[in-house]
Amino acid sequence: MTTLWSFLVVLSGLIFVHEFGHFIVARRLGIRVVKFSIGFGPRVWGIVRRGTDYCISAVPLGGFVKMLGELPGEEVAPEDIPVSFSHRPVWHRVLVVAAGPVFNLLFAWLIFFLILLLYGNPVVLPEIGDVQPGSPAQAAGIKPGDSIVSVNAHPVRSWDEVSNMIKSGDGGEITLQLDRDGRLITVTVTPELRAIRNIFGEEEKVPVIGVTASGKLVIEDVSPVSAFVQGFVRTWDMIVLTFQGFVKIVENVVPVSSLGGPIMIAQMAGQQAEQGMLNLFFFMAILSINLGILNLLPIPVLDGGHLVFYAIEAVLGHPLTTRQMQFAQQVGFALLGSLMILVFYNDLARIFGFLPELGAP
Repeated sequence: MTTLWSFLVVLSGLIFVHEFGHFIVARRLGIRVVKFSIGFGPRVWGIVRRGTDYCISAVPLGGFVKMLGELPGEEVAPEDIPVSFSHRPVWHRVLVVAAGPVFNLLFAWLIFFLILLLYGNPVVLPEIGDVQPGSPAQAAGIKPGDSIVSVNAHPVRSWDEVSNMIKSGDGGEITLQLDRDGRLITVTVTPELRAIRNIFGEEEKVPVIGVTASGKLVIEDVSPVSAFVQGFVRTWDMIVLTFQGFVKIVENVVPVSSLGGPIMIAQMAGQQAEQGMLNLFFFMAILSINLGILNLLPIPVLDGGHLVFYAIEAVLGHPLTTRQMQFAQQVGFALLGSLMILVFYNDLARIFGFLPELGAP
């Protein structure tokens, strides 16, 4: 039950945000929205307000906004031309289409902002938990329980700061000031280059000294202004990471077997919900960014594909023909259909043990 309700909350919430972006911008520009549906298929329930059918449909795996004159070749009565989507300037249509992905990205920022503001910012303390035998740290006399106060005379407050300063160095000798049982001591240590795997599984050599964090953390209070800024920083970092992930898939660095569909999303949503609502909302923010970026890909039928159509129209001075757009959309449907088959296969293969669980060694 946890998996089911958390999956519906995540999926319905993200789709609602995405479609609401299209809806609100279209309404603000005076474009008539015929239907706002959560789900596909037969209409189960809804209300009609100001000419718009707000409804819930039978299949809760998606949703859509239908605007007047949206479909290629759709006939529009002469009196309805002023409120028709297809009769609006290119920049109006660009704003409406781009609003869906943009709202997904803004929604992720809102989640990060609220988490930081209401719960604070968890910071892993720069305390050493383990020293690897034969490492440069052991040779320098560093011991478990030591707290790192500064690196090369630069004060540090978190383990991330320590890690980044060591990894960004040239591998030369560094000076650490340590707090050991209330006494300040200074040691020098020369990192060694060691091959490690990054988040995408690529092997790279980075300077390390052979220590791990104790895992102790503190929750720092965050001001509204700081939460506002940090929320954007975290959202941007995740956007960059998501783009890199797509590139790594194309480069075959990340195997296509790592891709997942609705079944994997449901499983992960359930796992996060069991660990608490904070984890679930954090997962929701990450998924919202992925949804926003995915929809910006230049594939016909996705928002990014429509934006390409409008860019071509702006350059040529006229839209593509109905036949050209229909052909492009058929190609887009074929690509998305192939992708859906692949991710469903991956999901089922994991369930039946043909593929390892994500994160398994």
